[in-house]
Amino acid sequence: MSYFNDLQKKLGIKKNIFISETDTILKALKTMDQLDVKLLIVFSGKKFRSVLSIGDIQRSIIKNIPLESSVVKILREKITVCYTDEGFDDVKSKMLKLRTECMPILDRTSNQIVSVYFWSDLFNKNLRLDGELNLPLVVMAGGKGTRLKPITHIIPKPLVPINEKPIVEMIIDSFNQYGCKDVFMTVNYKKEMIKFYFDQITDKKYGLTFLNEETPLGTAGSLSFLKGKISTSFFVSNCDILVKQDYREVLKYHRKNENDLTILSALNHYQIPYGTLETGEQGQLLNIEEKPEKTFMINTGVYLLEPKLLQVIPEQEFFHMTDLIDVIRKNNGKVGVFPVSGGSWVDIGQWKDYQKHIKAGI
Repeated sequence: MSYFNDLQKKLGIKKNIFISETDTILKALKTMDQLDVKLLIVFSGKKFRSVLSIGDIQRSIIKNIPLESSVVKILREKITVCYTDEGFDDVKSKMLKLRTECMPILDRTSNQIVSVYFWSDLFNKNLRLDGELNLPLVVMAGGKGTRLKPITHIIPKPLVPINEKPIVEMIIDSFNQYGCKDVFMTVNYKKEMIKFYFDQITDKKYGLTFLNEETPLGTAGSLSFLKGKISTSFFVSNCDILVKQDYREVLKYHRKNENDLTILSALNHYQIPYGTLETGEQGQLLNIEEKPEKTFMINTGVYLLEPKLLQVIPEQEFFHMTDLIDVIRKNNGKVGVFPVSGGSWVDIGQWKDYQKHIKAGI
């Protein structure tokens, strides 16, 4: 670790993005969350080995590779790096083509890292992305936000601000940067306030259609309003969460596996504050584990659906997304799970979560 600290200082970079090939996938994932990065540089001893992206980790989780495995087991055989004899414009061109967060610069003879370029230092953060999705987005914004009282006595949950914008606008922007231009929003509680807010935005880069939910219809019931309006795959998002994810990768996974519905899940880590006991016959102790940490897949509230599912949803009836998932599985359909890191999922549904993210300045 001291070598990595020294290398960080030598290269003059802000974040220690170096890990060992013997480190576990779980440690790499936690490091990405802690540093708020999507790519790490991997070493074998003191020699450059490879790069590890969040995509590499996501693919390993989908393949059920244990998180306790070392990262060397999931490194790609072919990676793109740059060398000191390449010009600056060549480096920028490669980074732009790959949309990579950072690019290690190696000495071609020794294969040692000489420098690291970061996307944030070279490109405009609002740069449009290649391969736009052009898929509809549905934001479920009809709830009363009871867990965020008393603030939701005054304003509806979708308009609860995170720094300079309400959460629902941040959600729409996060999809819009990947090309989602048709947005549908289900509204009920304080809907006139929500409509008024968006009417004041004159430079929207998306079309917005409101769907009036006169009575509560659950987490999926209002999707019945979209029958005849959507004919492509479409995203659905709750209005109190934000996921930092390249949604193009979600679509690739969804279509490759021919899923009817894909759930975005967050890998959350929980420290149990007690020793846990494992017992056998007659209550005899088999094992004791002191304050173990467990990792669970949590439903983020973001989904990718096929349009045929709209025909399954009853009209004007209370119907949850879990009900829809049950129907799909009973009919031998396919429900996939696409994992994201816990640090890529922002949930403001409860006061403690809201206050935490306000302090963190997401």
